[in-house]
Amino acid sequence: MENFLGYIAAFLTTVSFLPQVMRVILTEQTRDISRNMYLLLALGVFLWMIYGFLKGDLPIILANSITLVFVLIILVYKIREK
Repeated sequence: MENFLGYIAAFLTTVSFLPQVMRVILTEQTRDISRNMYLLLALGVFLWMIYGFLKGDLPIILANSITLVFVLIILVYKIREK
């Protein structure tokens, strides 16, 4: 039950980034998105992913790996927009 709860939480928090990623890709506009916030988020998500590897916790590893990809996509668009 514990792992199931972890997978559900990981799925929901990860998928929550999908609408923003799709909007950025489709519009190529990031002017209202904070670069610094996404830089800090990327670092935090990366550290959570490392933590997951150290603990051997698959829900943490999967959620943060996918979220990191989403966050990096947004950051690439943000940096390219300047």
